[in-house]
Amino acid sequence: MESLKACPMVSKIILLDAVKEPMAKSTVIKKIAAHSDCDYTLIYTKETTLNMGYLSLERMVNVAKDTGAAMVYADHYSFEYQQDAPSQQAGQPAGKKQMAKVAKPVIDYQFGSLRDDFDFGSVLLYKTSALKAAVKTMKTNYKFAGLYDLRLKVSQKGALVHINEFLYSEIEEDTRKSGQKMFDYVDPKNREVQVEMEKACTDHLKKIGGYLPRRTKKVPFGKEKFEFEASVIIPVYNRVKTVRDAINSVLNQQTKFKYNVLIIDNHSTDGTKEAIDEFKNDKRVVHIIPDRNDLGIGGCWNLGIHNPNCGKFSIQLDSDDVYYSENSLQIIVDNFYKQNCGMFVGAYAMTNFKMETIPPGIIDHKEYTQENGHNNALRINGFGAPRAFFTPFIRNINLPNTSYGEDYAVGLRICREYAIGRSFETLYCCRRWEGNSDASLSVEKTNKNNLYKDRIRTWELQARVAMNKNNK
Repeated sequence: MESLKACPMVSKIILLDAVKEPMAKSTVIKKIAAHSDCDYTLIYTKETTLNMGYLSLERMVNVAKDTGAAMVYADHYSFEYQQDAPSQQAGQPAGKKQMAKVAKPVIDYQFGSLRDDFDFGSVLLYKTSALKAAVKTMKTNYKFAGLYDLRLKVSQKGALVHINEFLYSEIEEDTRKSGQKMFDYVDPKNREVQVEMEKACTDHLKKIGGYLPRRTKKVPFGKEKFEFEASVIIPVYNRVKTVRDAINSVLNQQTKFKYNVLIIDNHSTDGTKEAIDEFKNDKRVVHIIPDRNDLGIGGCWNLGIHNPNCGKFSIQLDSDDVYYSENSLQIIVDNFYKQNCGMFVGAYAMTNFKMETIPPGIIDHKEYTQENGHNNALRINGFGAPRAFFTPFIRNINLPNTSYGEDYAVGLRICREYAIGRSFETLYCCRRWEGNSDASLSVEKTNKNNLYKDRIRTWELQARVAMNKNNK
């Protein structure tokens, strides 16, 4: 209150009871719009102390005026508790929690930035005319998706502009690691929230011309001949600790068809190559070492799918994970034919190295439905695992030569035309250990990943809008 009252530009401050009137409710958003009678409306989305920087509100208003933005948001600082390093001396107490100032840059908003968890920070400055115009188009009163619905509708009225300057400080109470936050949207207790978010996003896609009806196009399974019905593809780099388990997991599969495993060793230096060579007497094992040194995970996948030994279905297995049972491959291939799909995704269990299930447990992505999953996929950050593809399709598309988002990109492209099959049966174990790449990411790395996936969504959304225009 004191921070905002100190700003000469502030005309009035409206307080909301966060218990009775949570900002996630559409009725509260409408009440805010009704009380807004200045050129700009600042919404602070947290309940903790806010400290506006010197002349920062003036800066936000000036940028909003200069750009004609419907909403502006900014980088900021976060004060949060962090654990001090424990004392190295015997008998000394562990380090205490200290409040630390942490820089929290955010990223630019794009056409495809449809994630409901997009991080704008907590200070949102709306052009009041755009705010009121957006509220007038709100047809559904959401309990949880009100603020998300507002953002989507405001984006239809004008640009959401990122000011990459640190303009305020806030207190952050959610200090969980990235590896924990990333599963919030598949947590069963958040299911009601996700249903609302999906509806808001779907309505937005219909408004901007990006919505697609259910995908029913037939997959030409019999058009090409393959020696192998399925190939498991394992890109690997320096995973000597885990790669043997992954390979054995494949070789132990019981199937009615002929399959193999293609291991693309991206020039490992820790003994991974020698570990793979231990399986050289098994004719099902194909060990591929790239001729080039510029490949990410997607590039390694491309080597695998274009290899002449690749089967009709290309099935994913990360080098530190294993299949849940000896029947996983058979279940996956059966589902391709049963569901007539161009891509298939199962469910997986989060486990430790003792194969004990750990939080959040089973990840089944039940938010993906055959009626609307291909649209909702533009809102969420992944399809789940294990992923499998009809090989002719991804040979035509190819994966981006990246080590993040490559599977998401090809999944979006496939479901633009064909159905993605789903099974909620657990087929895969994602083993968490200190070497997992997404367990605890820095703000900078998280931003880089999110920026890229938003770019993928933008390109795909643009293609869908263009396809719908051409089909009219």
